[in-house]
Amino acid sequence: MYAGKGLEDAKPLTLTDFRKMRETGEKIACLTAYDASFAALEDAAGVDLVLVGDSLGMVLQGHDSTVPVTVDDLIYHCRAVARGLQRAFLMGDMPFMSYATRDRALDSASRLMQEGGAKMIKLEGGEIEADIVDYLTARGIPVCGHIGLQPQLIHKLGGFRVQGREADAAEAMLKDAKALEDAGADMLLVECVPADLGKRIAGQASVPVIGIGAGPDTDGQILVSYDILDITRGRKPRFVQNFMQGAENVQAALGAYVEAVKGGSYPAPEHCF
Repeated sequence: MYAGKGLEDAKPLTLTDFRKMRETGEKIACLTAYDASFAALEDAAGVDLVLVGDSLGMVLQGHDSTVPVTVDDLIYHCRAVARGLQRAFLMGDMPFMSYATRDRALDSASRLMQEGGAKMIKLEGGEIEADIVDYLTARGIPVCGHIGLQPQLIHKLGGFRVQGREADAAEAMLKDAKALEDAGADMLLVECVPADLGKRIAGQASVPVIGIGAGPDTDGQILVSYDILDITRGRKPRFVQNFMQGAENVQAALGAYVEAVKGGSYPAPEHCF
């Protein structure tokens, strides 16, 4: 098992470490967490990056989308998760409309870092958000750009659907990825796209690209922790694997996830589009 090997005394991971992992071909294992207890379990399992996602609106608060989540919600949960981490890198989501203007984005991001303890923020949107990314990164705020399926736009999109299937949509997404990187994004997250498009985006980028339902060729993988532990109610996305199946306990399931990502057995063909 990869998980737990010599991690007790490991130094906190940094963006420099993630760039080195990309260069050496080591996959980056990422998961969501929303409280100190789960954060500590994930840290001990060898998870490299922990995201306090606005997915908490659905898995914790019971909403049918991420839209109702507020900056205060994210700060509260970031602060809790930060207390449970030693090695893993902490990233916090920017909620719906919290980065609609430069001033609002700067206020939201600075609060997530100063009050919540996040080391990087994530925002949804492609080229249209390049100006905001440039504004934040120029002021020392690390940014992860989120393209592909953007859950905050679910009411406009009309549902959770695979993005980038058509050639023109795929080219637009490649353009979005480049615009975000050129604006200073230190990382990209690509959600729910065909595997070949995920591979093209990762191949074009010079920063780490994390996939969720984007195939096996991205630099890392992320899933919602409640999904892989079979806690989430209702139907789960195709790209989710239940790691509780065959595991003795939650810690073993988390370790199995890290090992599967690092070893390349996840995602398998059945998890890809």
